[in-house]
Amino acid sequence: MDPVKKSLINLHLTVMLLGGTALFSKLIPLSALDITFGRSLPAFLLLFAYVKLSGESLRLNSSRDYLIAAGLGAIMAVHWVTYFAAMQYSSVSVGIIALFTFPVITVLLEPFFEKTRIAWQDLTSALVVLVGIYMIVPDFSLSNEVTLGVSVGVFSAFLYAMRNLMHRRYFSHYSGAKAMAYQIAVICPCLIWFISDDMITMDINAALLLLLLGTVFTALPHALVAASLKHLRAKTFSLVACMQPFYGVVFAIILLNEAPTWQTLVGGILVISAAVYETVNTHRQHQKAK
Repeated sequence: MDPVKKSLINLHLTVMLLGGTALFSKLIPLSALDITFGRSLPAFLLLFAYVKLSGESLRLNSSRDYLIAAGLGAIMAVHWVTYFAAMQYSSVSVGIIALFTFPVITVLLEPFFEKTRIAWQDLTSALVVLVGIYMIVPDFSLSNEVTLGVSVGVFSAFLYAMRNLMHRRYFSHYSGAKAMAYQIAVICPCLIWFISDDMITMDINAALLLLLLGTVFTALPHALVAASLKHLRAKTFSLVACMQPFYGVVFAIILLNEAPTWQTLVGGILVISAAVYETVNTHRQHQKAK
């Protein structure tokens, strides 16, 4: 098979797997924090093994890079916990749509990192996202579970945007798999002090689901990303990645019998449309800058 076609198939498989992670927030009878800790243990072991087997050095270049990895890992820890919490408070559909406000949040935060100006098109995208979120939120009280889920999901998106911007500026000289291996390794010691007794007394089914989440749905897709980018442009990856909410919502409808409201679906279309636009626009600007 042509390497480009094979990479594209791998990329869609990757995005499907990442979209499928949302299901575990409902399938595993543990808190978001416990799920994140249980996900991280097998994931970092497999990613480190992948990096080692691919011939890449496990060492970082400097002590400063280890500190950066620790900071990025701490942000990822809170991001993953809030990611699962958003869906546990509300639904998979609401949580994963709220998370995908991150491309627009990234554009709004970028001037603080790159010393650039915010374009009017970006403000328009932000307005579209606000309208999309407004349609999803039933009322503006955190006592409402959907509103709480959206709020936590948008906060998770903010953390993800911050992590991505910091990674691009300070840690992008490492491969994706190696960078993720170190960041996930930091999550374990960050959260081990906060796990509940449920983590220790969980049944075999919950343990197997955590193992599946950490290996097939976390370590594998990040390894596939590293392989796919050898033959695909970053723009292609970013655009396909925007399909993650679609896969997540479809999986939730089929496997969890979720029934998103029409407001959630329309609001989701607005949010994802803004994400796709910002993805295309960002790559167009980068091409002009070269």
